[in-house]
Amino acid sequence: MTDKIQFEAIKWPEGMAPSRCPIHFTNELEVAASPETIWSLLVDPKAWPSFYPGVEHVQLLDRHESLRLGTGFETNLAGQDVAASVQEFEPMTRIAWGGYPKVAESSKAYHAWIITPTPNGCHLWTEETMQGPHWIEMAKQAPDVFRLTHEKLLAALANVATERGGSRTRQAAVR
Repeated sequence: MTDKIQFEAIKWPEGMAPSRCPIHFTNELEVAASPETIWSLLVDPKAWPSFYPGVEHVQLLDRHESLRLGTGFETNLAGQDVAASVQEFEPMTRIAWGGYPKVAESSKAYHAWIITPTPNGCHLWTEETMQGPHWIEMAKQAPDVFRLTHEKLLAALANVATERGGSRTRQAAVR
């Protein structure tokens, strides 16, 4: 898929489109695991600590066992306590959440995932936009911190998924 198609697949909220955010990055990976396996990991908050760098807990705020459209949750991402909610939800295809660090509610982030089936498993695309003084200050201190964290996230997610499915992963382009 081309970048143009990926950008169009994400339903960016007002003000969070890549053209309106000072922090924007993408990562992608070819994974020899089914879209169903990837999806099951992304929507299961109990699985996140096994692949999401730095995540120790995810608390769903709606009494459900897994993420769904509108689910609010609290977690610790990028070393920050974060409040977020699921804003896109197409099973096996895409999910996105938007939120903010609890210490700086004016700093927003939107993180989207696109899962595309391939002959050998699936292609994962993750894209995030961020704005606000809190995120900008973090980026000034470590310019590649968010992109590199997502690179680790994709690799760990792929490893957990392929362990469940017994396959190997192959790194695609990382931007």
